[in-house]
Amino acid sequence: MIPASFDYLEASSVDHAIALFAEHGDAKFLAGGHSLVPMMKLRLVSPSVLIDIGRLAELSYIDDRGDHVAVGALTRHRELEDSSLLAEQIGLLAHVAGQVGDPQVRNRGTIGGSLVHGDPAADLPAASLALRASMVITGAAGQRVVPAVDFFVNFLETAVGDGELLTEIRFPKRTGTRWAYQKFNRRAMDYAIVAVAVQLGDNPGIALVNMGPTPHFAVAASAALAAGAPASKIADAVLEGTGAWDDSNATREYREHLARELTTRALAKAGYTS
Repeated sequence: MIPASFDYLEASSVDHAIALFAEHGDAKFLAGGHSLVPMMKLRLVSPSVLIDIGRLAELSYIDDRGDHVAVGALTRHRELEDSSLLAEQIGLLAHVAGQVGDPQVRNRGTIGGSLVHGDPAADLPAASLALRASMVITGAAGQRVVPAVDFFVNFLETAVGDGELLTEIRFPKRTGTRWAYQKFNRRAMDYAIVAVAVQLGDNPGIALVNMGPTPHFAVAASAALAAGAPASKIADAVLEGTGAWDDSNATREYREHLARELTTRALAKAGYTS
């Protein structure tokens, strides 16, 4: 299909982008475009104005900030995948970025675009949850910081409001800790039918892909992991609070089986011993 007609504007800074939104109202921000453009083609969204923020260099960085690593929202997946800082300090994030789509997607897609879209089938939202990241949201009233567990509100809905931008993601350092990501899909470039991200160490986390209407942080399983519970108990607890469904790829029961099995595999791959 063909999108409805729209005007195109290019922002020169974060402040300019926010001002343009305030001026035009019925607008959407455009970064890599992998989520927004297909929705526009299907006319699921039809903004009258597109505000292009894709060239804002101020939002593309990976910085060591002492106890955490700050990632600009326009940092591309390939930059995350290739970052030596992330490989050393936050290995799970670098690895998961390399699992997104294909090289063309990773060279254009941005971490901020993936997170703001809030697709429960996407890889990076689950990694952000397992890593207990924090999201910096910027709007006309200033900045606010939202924990990842509060960021994903509903299906394709996040805490980013109208006229606001996700500008930075902050990841606590995980130097020397073990992690794993287990993904089950039909083909290498497909979205996961189910995937599980596991981060060990202090304040560990487990998150699931495609097990509900939002990217899912497994609260009970993460608590069991922190308490040193047996892997089998953690795998059983991972289903608490999920909302799997039936579709052409899998039944609810099969998704639940995958979630338990992939959690068990991820814990073993990460070297977890209870």
